[in-house]
Amino acid sequence: MKYLVAILCLIHSSFLLAQEYTFGVVPQYEPQKLNTIWQPLLKQVSKQTGVTIKLITVESIPVFEKAFANGEYDFAYMNPWHSVVAYEKQGYLPLIKDAGRKLQGILVVNKDSGIDNLSQLEGAEIAFPAPNALGASLLMRADLALLYGLTIKPVYVQTHPSVYLNVALHSTMAGGGVMGTFKQQPESLQNKLKILYKTREISRHPIVAHPKVDAAIQLKVQQAILDIGQSSEHKHLLAGIPIINPSIANLAEYQQLTQWGLRSFYVEN
Repeated sequence: MKYLVAILCLIHSSFLLAQEYTFGVVPQYEPQKLNTIWQPLLKQVSKQTGVTIKLITVESIPVFEKAFANGEYDFAYMNPWHSVVAYEKQGYLPLIKDAGRKLQGILVVNKDSGIDNLSQLEGAEIAFPAPNALGASLLMRADLALLYGLTIKPVYVQTHPSVYLNVALHSTMAGGGVMGTFKQQPESLQNKLKILYKTREISRHPIVAHPKVDAAIQLKVQQAILDIGQSSEHKHLLAGIPIINPSIANLAEYQQLTQWGLRSFYVEN
């Protein structure tokens, strides 16, 4: 009997490893760039785990949101608020995060505007890249309304550079962004702006797994990424994402976003 059990376990294990698992990625960039960033990493994860992982890219965030809401991805990389929604819709759980850094929104104004207090923005037009941009829009709009009681007029301008340009040209009184994209702007543009406010911080984008994926496979993938982060030979594969210091993630650190009131500002697609 024990031999039969051993054979069945071996067959089950072989079946799990033979399956192909999909990996969705939030479209922060065009699909070609996402492939350049993610394919080498997933190839190494597949090599270390024996699990075949197929990268799935889409061209827009609404398409990505619909896909994870329908449970189409076995694994996915998504923003913190998406991870909350994905858990509520399908039971996705965070596996990996970047332990070294937090996500935070910034609010910029023109240096010549004379604005040095948030109260001066009551009723103002403020530029944001999109309604569901987490740091630049969701966190910022929630903070301004719920922590400071401000009523504003959001203007959605599609991209972070457009936000900064609108503020520099005095087209809007302020704009929401994140430090990473702000520092990528030409120095001449940065010099026209000042950071008036920074939002509360949250753990950065997690890699999540759907509950339909066997727990043993989830652990294999999680451990492989942790090992890659410690490998001098392979840790560069995480740099483009970027995940500088991969560590184990948990749901609770992202669910605090629901207590911050983001649901009222999230736009369902």
